[in-house]
Amino acid sequence: MKQYIGALEHILKQGKDRGDRTGIGTRGVFGYQMRFDLRNTFPAVTTKRLAWKSVVSELLWFLEGSTDERRLAEIHFGKQKKELVDKKTIWTANADMQGRSLGYKNNDLEKQLGPVYGKQWRSWGKDKQGVDQISQVINEIKTNPDSRRHIVSAWNVEEVESMALPPCHTMFQFHIQNNELSCQLYQRSADMFLGVPFNIASYALLTHIMSSILNLKPGDFIWTGGDCHIYNNHFNQVKEQITRKPKEGPTLEMPKFSSIDDVTKSSPEHFKLINYKPMDSIKAPMAV
Repeated sequence: MKQYIGALEHILKQGKDRGDRTGIGTRGVFGYQMRFDLRNTFPAVTTKRLAWKSVVSELLWFLEGSTDERRLAEIHFGKQKKELVDKKTIWTANADMQGRSLGYKNNDLEKQLGPVYGKQWRSWGKDKQGVDQISQVINEIKTNPDSRRHIVSAWNVEEVESMALPPCHTMFQFHIQNNELSCQLYQRSADMFLGVPFNIASYALLTHIMSSILNLKPGDFIWTGGDCHIYNNHFNQVKEQITRKPKEGPTLEMPKFSSIDDVTKSSPEHFKLINYKPMDSIKAPMAV
């Protein structure tokens, strides 16, 4: 993860200051790319602790196709939602603010977010039977691995205004070479301190999962960012993090999957980072 520390340093030194939707203000650059080799290690940040269970829970929630924040709580905590009234997830604030302001159901047992990632991945479109992009891309890779059209998009122009949070990670593309599966993500908006380590881990995990289903080996994960920014109230935390020297990355241990249905029946406990020895967490407020 030395690349990630380099990105933080680059933005602090070369970034431009500007306002933003949240009113906090940012320093950022437009356009940045990092490449991570998934063959031997997993790209989990070691200069602070990665919220690994949250990474896995959210990805399983996306792959399930859910848009209910309380369902994410069930996946994360392993209990029924009626037992989780006082428990929050990384999507609770968005549900309680933007989701509620859009008029979506919001109570102790259901907090709808509108047609966010899970809806677009598994049921794109306003028809009741939408396009299941995940199943579609799996079938396309199996039948035509050399295609350059192995793409999944979350940026549905027709439904963006109905989403509690328009997708920051907007689309990803798979590529097969030498029996290896690689993935490139385009992220239109990138909170470099809080969000990006989480996003890197999430899509690296997705690449491992898809490799397992397709009987391929994981290759590279390429992260491409559009507006790559550090919030003004994260500067001190970033300066602390870049003084820390990254450690050797962990490896991923997970079951063998034969279908996407197998994946959605699993739980966060099935995915383990082996020899993950991160440094202490660095806390910072999330802009909503």
